[in-house]
Amino acid sequence: MPALSPASTGGTGGVEAMQVINREAFRWVFMTLFLGMAVVSVFVVVYSATNLAGGPGRLILLGALVYLFGCFAVTVFFNVPMNEALAGMELSADATRDYWTGTYLPRWTMWNTVRTLACALAAAMMLFGLVWLTQSHMRLV
Repeated sequence: MPALSPASTGGTGGVEAMQVINREAFRWVFMTLFLGMAVVSVFVVVYSATNLAGGPGRLILLGALVYLFGCFAVTVFFNVPMNEALAGMELSADATRDYWTGTYLPRWTMWNTVRTLACALAAAMMLFGLVWLTQSHMRLV
């Protein structure tokens, strides 16, 4: 996001770039992966809650929940509304510049950081849970 700041882009370049990025995000590939991962996470929650016992199952379950709330829900309830507000703004308007610098950049960046950390944590939790589960099953054999 610092590359899109008014100091780096000459004022409206960051707004225009973000408007284009947000339009491109609605392509079928991104939306399929984004929505598909949420659906897969719901299945992982249900499966791990009903079929996996002990620490590995809880870790996998928590990883899927961290993804659902920390990535998917944050995107839907925080980032997307800001993107939609920005999409309808005129590049040269003072209100757009004020929204961009006073609201969008700091809030969007904060929520994007939350998403990034949540995705990394969710991936680590599920990976460690799967490794733990695999090691547990190997000991039983």
